[in-house]
Amino acid sequence: MNRKKKPVIIGIGELLWDIFPDVRKAGGAPVNFVYHATVLGAQGYAISAVGNDSLGDEIVELINQIGIDHFVAKVNHPTGTVNVQLNHGIPTYEIVEDVAWDYIPLSSKVVEIAKNADAVCFGTLAQRNSISRNTIRDFLALLPEDSFKILDINLRKPFFSQTLIEESIQLCNILKLNDEELEVLKEVFSIESFDDREACKWLIRTYNLKYLILTAGSDYSMVFSPENISFLNTPKVNVVDTVGAGDSFTGAFITSLLMGASLEKAHSVAVERAAAVCAVEGAWFVEL
Repeated sequence: MNRKKKPVIIGIGELLWDIFPDVRKAGGAPVNFVYHATVLGAQGYAISAVGNDSLGDEIVELINQIGIDHFVAKVNHPTGTVNVQLNHGIPTYEIVEDVAWDYIPLSSKVVEIAKNADAVCFGTLAQRNSISRNTIRDFLALLPEDSFKILDINLRKPFFSQTLIEESIQLCNILKLNDEELEVLKEVFSIESFDDREACKWLIRTYNLKYLILTAGSDYSMVFSPENISFLNTPKVNVVDTVGAGDSFTGAFITSLLMGASLEKAHSVAVERAAAVCAVEGAWFVEL
């Protein structure tokens, strides 16, 4: 892949409001990913859908203000929301169903941007509805052969299945997951006897991945390629919450790679970015 000064990086999937007990923050894993990629110098595009309602108007206005280009359709379903509860900074989520981002259309403009993409991030959550699932998979089929196709697996009960996991991994060439999600994959692929490193190496080999990113919260992270492993301890920060930390990690890592950084340097930038996100409320450095 040719290294670019301003790579085209896309997130496709959920766009929503995280509703905290005392505030609401814009979010959604693919959009969080694009936000951090854009801040770090990429040409980022968010692809999603919102409703014909005030929450939809506000979130589109916000992403316009911070300079994220987007193809956000308006559909006849309410704008997505997630109720977030925090326990010592660790979030639990109640994800509202049958919302706008379940109905993302594949517009002609979306088709056109796919042809110029250097990287796209997608997940399993936005595939819970057949309409968005088909849009995501049709979009991936349009990408240049050498583009990064990042699956941030983002497992949220009850919105995944073994079939969805297997199909999604087959569509990616970079896999991002956390240590809890790795345990799910060990069970799915009947590799429970493997330790974390062996399991990650098995996934790299079996699915011919370019990279695998494993985060383990406040402990460490590892990035695997077929030839190398980069290991870094997680920096110690005063954690406000961990919402969006993994998304910022992935956005920083991919942007750095596309701008020519080594695996080790890109990993270091990603770790620093995720630590900074943990020190603020929500996934973005933006106040309403």
